[in-house]
Amino acid sequence: MTGAVVSGAGATGLAGRVALVTGTAHGIGAAIAAALATEGATVHGVDRVAAPGVEPLDVTDSAAVAAFVDRVGPVDVLVNNAGGVAGQTGRPLEDVSDDDWRAVVDANLTSTFVCTRAVVPGMKERGWGRIVNISSGAGRSVSLTGIQAYASAKAGQIGLTRQTAHELGRFGITVNCIAPGFVLSNPSTERQWASYGPEGQAALVEGIAVRRLGRAEDIANGVRFFTAEASSWVTGQTIAIDGGHGIF
Repeated sequence: MTGAVVSGAGATGLAGRVALVTGTAHGIGAAIAAALATEGATVHGVDRVAAPGVEPLDVTDSAAVAAFVDRVGPVDVLVNNAGGVAGQTGRPLEDVSDDDWRAVVDANLTSTFVCTRAVVPGMKERGWGRIVNISSGAGRSVSLTGIQAYASAKAGQIGLTRQTAHELGRFGITVNCIAPGFVLSNPSTERQWASYGPEGQAALVEGIAVRRLGRAEDIANGVRFFTAEASSWVTGQTIAIDGGHGIF
């Protein structure tokens, strides 16, 4: 990885395409960026947090995102992975402040809207585009950490996926969504995992059909599918990549 741009050595299905992946400082975002580079794309990885090979960008800042897209040129593939709980832990609803609510909703849902809006004009001009939103099992069910804004924002991503897929399909642009299960991939999930203790950890794994936690690469493989030419008739869909947790 050189700078914030990655190009695949063994270019395949995305050769000549440009991808923008948000939230690539670690974990799932980093794995997605690496997977798309392997598929032949030139990948621009961005994150609010400084990290080697990642370009700093606040993806909730519409002016900054628009300037970034103007600078890097047309984007063919967008993966909205940025988000998280903004350092928050679960609290009773009445104890959640306006600022705390907005921080989580902006990080997850507003960022998805802002980045999608920035890249869509170029995709329309070229008649081709792939957008993948990374939601969460919390958006399909409930937040295991009890964060109301997170569950709401992730559900909002799923709704935005359907709406934009309906609007953009006629332009050759597909929009799909992945709802990951528990993936131990960043400091927040590591703290969450530790908080469960041995009994809680065992119970969580027991509730996963394949009896293991997810890996960042599992989510990246879903992005590979949604961005492939072979999936060009798939849009507006949300797939749970959670080891079968959602079937219980």
